[in-house]
Amino acid sequence: MSATEGGPTVSRRRVFARPTWPEAQYVASVLRSETTGGFLMLLAAATALVWANVGGDSYETLRTTTVGPSGLHLDLDLATWAADGLLAIFFLVAGLELKRELVVGSLRRPAEAVLPIVAAACGMLGPILVYLVVNGIGGGSPDGWAVPTATDIAFALAVLAVIGSQLPSALRAFLLTLAVVDDLLAILLIAIFFTTDVELWPLLGAVAILVAYAVMQRFDVRAWWLYVPMGVVAWALMHESGVHATVVGVAFGLLTRAHRRTGESQAPAERIEHRIRPFSAVLCVPVFALFAAGVTVSGGSLREVFTEPVALGVVLGLVAGKTIGVFGGTWLMARFTKAELNPDLAWSDVLGLATIAGIGFTVSLLIGELAFRDDAHMEELVKTAVLVGSVLAAIIATVLLIRRNVIYKRLAAEEARDEDRDGIPDAYQAEEPGTRP
Repeated sequence: MSATEGGPTVSRRRVFARPTWPEAQYVASVLRSETTGGFLMLLAAATALVWANVGGDSYETLRTTTVGPSGLHLDLDLATWAADGLLAIFFLVAGLELKRELVVGSLRRPAEAVLPIVAAACGMLGPILVYLVVNGIGGGSPDGWAVPTATDIAFALAVLAVIGSQLPSALRAFLLTLAVVDDLLAILLIAIFFTTDVELWPLLGAVAILVAYAVMQRFDVRAWWLYVPMGVVAWALMHESGVHATVVGVAFGLLTRAHRRTGESQAPAERIEHRIRPFSAVLCVPVFALFAAGVTVSGGSLREVFTEPVALGVVLGLVAGKTIGVFGGTWLMARFTKAELNPDLAWSDVLGLATIAGIGFTVSLLIGELAFRDDAHMEELVKTAVLVGSVLAAIIATVLLIRRNVIYKRLAAEEARDEDRDGIPDAYQAEEPGTRP
């Protein structure tokens, strides 16, 4: 909206406005850790693929090795320990991230929160619709509808690092927030649709521990030596209840205090996330990838990925559905709120970002295991489809984004310029975030 002559200037909200300097620092710190984890995850996945295809039965023997106390019903194979145990830590980090975003980050402001929330929701609805249409036409199973709904932030960042794409801070912040909301929606799908035969008393026991933790957070109890056993017992009870145990991770994260009190340099959510994120990124997710990504690949299995409706629905859901959902949701938000796109960016940048959101590795593999746990052949085929779809999304995103790398590097240099040497780049002091002068 333009101002009348001599009148005040009226600001219009921007889509992908530059974040505040503290938010940009936080995003940069998170993305550095996730990028390292992404490379390790890809290395682990590649190792699993090679091992499964040339190592005979040794890979499957390792995956199915059972450890744990049978008296507590925790005599689980290593693959289950990785999926239910290590990914609980991954989802704890996601819960801490989301709590921070809701309290002190971009999601605390409704006007800014609505875009990534709508984009994430559309980014899940798009793949679901594509999957169901493909399987409706092809006569396939609807059971895998949730597989292509997730975005793997670590894999996406590793791809960006490989192609040397220095996305502007606004796009990086959006991608991170999108992934955080996406993770929350994914765990809700897991909790609601992949829970069977719930045992009430173990569930109530886990809930009681979570309530106690929330009270302790409210009264600023800092007994980590007490919190760790509480988390382990809550996880075991949730696992026994029949609800997927990773739900406990998100619950603990969301119940952790995220606002600073007088005299604190960091809130508990920030402090815990800072300590646990490297462990999650460099150990938990790569180990899960090692146990989940080992599928037998052959010419026949690759042909089946593109001819079997379930597998094809997963591939197209990731590559097309995710792109259409994220891009379409973003465009509709701009169209109906009459917001303007950041003048430094183009809609082709948004398309590239939406395409890279189709990389759905970690959580998609987990949901694939849950959706087809009773059909070994279909489970392996779906895993292959997740790998193929994620790689195709990465390739397409690379083609779309690499053309803009020169522009991204220029924008990155402008954002980093600090001529007055006060420690805050000049771009973050030039204008109020989210508006135009």
